Amino acid sequence: MPRLKHIDNLGTARAINFSCYKHLKLLKNTADFRIVLEEVENARTKHQIAILGYVLMPSHVHFVLYPPDGLELGRVIGDIKSYSAKRILERWKQVNHPMLPVLRIKRDGWLKYAFWQRRCYDHNCRTIESVREIIRYCHMNPVKAGLVSDASDWIWSSNNWYLNCGEIALEIDGIEL
Repeated sequence: MPRLKHIDNLGTARAINFSCYKHLKLLKNTADFRIVLEEVENARTKHQIAILGYVLMPSHVHFVLYPPDGLELGRVIGDIKSYSAKRILERWKQVNHPMLPVLRIKRDGWLKYAFWQRRCYDHNCRTIESVREIIRYCHMNPVKAGLVSDASDWIWSSNNWYLNCGEIALEIDGIEL
């Protein structure tokens, strides 16, 4: 597989999204959503990354991040995916989750479980308006997917932080929308 190029050190916010293995709807419960957000929080703390917006969906996630200069964000995203997958799969093994056989793969000669697709998509947001646009897109994602009728009903996004209402699953740094 060719290596995707990630352009770091432009001093811009970055829109990141990555998907569950085969775009399956693997994120379905509070415990799994919280694990992903905990690993994002761990990365924020360790690398001083500003979180401007996000949404977690059953089959994928979106984040708008502002990394410090010199940080290879692709490696950090790889760590978030790796640590969250390990924790979720460990929990699933304890309860013999019915999706485990679907996630079993042979990679590099070893039998493993795949939770996330191997790659992620990132985009350098070159203007503040593009940052705002992507955050608004994130917030509307659960509505467009038919999960809720109003974005404020989906707690797995930064929408309620911006509205200063409802449950907030992850404190963010934010920007003025």
